[in-house]
Amino acid sequence: MLSDAQWFELEPLVEACRPKAKTPPQDLRRTLSAILWRHQNGAKWRAIPEDLGPWWRAAQIFIRWSRAGVWERLLGLVQEQGVQLGMVFLDGTNVRAHQKAAGATKRGDLGPSETLVKRLAAHVAAMAPRLA
Repeated sequence: MLSDAQWFELEPLVEACRPKAKTPPQDLRRTLSAILWRHQNGAKWRAIPEDLGPWWRAAQIFIRWSRAGVWERLLGLVQEQGVQLGMVFLDGTNVRAHQKAAGATKRGDLGPSETLVKRLAAHVAAMAPRLA
């Protein structure tokens, strides 16, 4: 869990970055502690300890904020404040890539379909003078 000193420094930065919703998130400090715990330990969302709140709330906040770019803005603010980061070592031999990391199409990705339709339209436009 975030200590009082950590939360004292982090809270104004989080408030400056987070999206303002109709209802503010419940117990944001505990939820952020769960998100940080999960990423520090490399655990699955469901492995988050119960004392850090429901795992699904942490996952939901993380995904929403990821899509909204909150984490990038928060990191930028933290770096501007001069917060010193510790050294991190990641052994790449133990990191497994998901099948989608190899360039597999995303579910609901319309990019390839849009490209195909554009090519089809170009072919149809080129055929029109020959048919006339």
